[in-house]
Amino acid sequence: MEVQNDEISLKELIEKGREWFSYLLSQWKVIVLAGIVGAGLGLAYSFSKKPVYTASLSFALEDEKGGGGIGSLASSFGFDLGGSGGGGIFTGSNLTELFKSRAMVEQTLLSPVVVDGKAISLAEMYIQNNGWRDQWNDKPKFKAIQFLPDNKRKYFTRVHDSILGVMYQNLSKSGLVVGQKDKKIAIISIDVISTNELFAKNFTEALVKEVSDFYVTTKSKKARLNMDILERQTDSIRRELNGAITGVAVANDNTFGLNPAMNVRRAPSARRQVDVQANTAILTELVKQTELAKVTLRKETPLIQVIDQPILPLQKEKFGKAKGIVMGGFLMGFLTVMVLIVRRLFTKVVSL
Repeated sequence: MEVQNDEISLKELIEKGREWFSYLLSQWKVIVLAGIVGAGLGLAYSFSKKPVYTASLSFALEDEKGGGGIGSLASSFGFDLGGSGGGGIFTGSNLTELFKSRAMVEQTLLSPVVVDGKAISLAEMYIQNNGWRDQWNDKPKFKAIQFLPDNKRKYFTRVHDSILGVMYQNLSKSGLVVGQKDKKIAIISIDVISTNELFAKNFTEALVKEVSDFYVTTKSKKARLNMDILERQTDSIRRELNGAITGVAVANDNTFGLNPAMNVRRAPSARRQVDVQANTAILTELVKQTELAKVTLRKETPLIQVIDQPILPLQKEKFGKAKGIVMGGFLMGFLTVMVLIVRRLFTKVVSL
């Protein structure tokens, strides 16, 4: 009995399928007409859709760790030359996230770029590309907003921050792709996608410059601070030594032709001689340490070498006419079929 019921259900299913097929076949004119309309809409969309440009840049990162023999030698004299190199703060995936951080993206948007012979910020260029100025004509609080090149972030209002926030969200979601080609190789690739070719190219180059400067400064900060301290100490001791040498000369002039039996009058000259000797020894050691610090700073400063940079014309992706016709016709035809099915089901339910 169960087998017989299954056969009856299968037959009913086949009959239902034939019935629906016949119904849709009887509506072929409507479906074809809808497909033609959809193809026309798809063709119109392909004409109105702006092409998308992709600016790609890749660079290699060489981060030589300092320390070693120089660091050990310096530490024996009680100096810390920054041999740790900042640890692994910006290594691997952390460095790629730095490119996508809001601070770096917003600072890049405030970078200057020349458009039609006029220097404007990338943020202003982004606003013009998206036609936001036209939308702000009837909004007083937005109409007067300007993003001048190299504007100081601390002078921005809440409106400035909200606009930059929208730009950052748009770029981070669909306009900026950062990745490492291989975890074993320190090569990072950056893709910026935009409907404006010049914006994509300029933003990519400006972003790499901002992140590179920040990265190099941060990685070498400790070694640079130590070198600056040593240079200040060296300059200070050099001034003291010059003063002591001058003091010896003055004291000798004052005791010129003095009776050899009068030793007390010779004491200032002797003290100045001691100062000269002490400062000379200190200065000699500081000069050594300063040179060691300079070598350490060079070792701690990472090298960022651009491999491939965006070159005009950029890679362009356009919504083709054939693609628009096929997709528009298929989607409209499919939607029409679904509407016909729903309408017939609804008619059957109402007639019950």
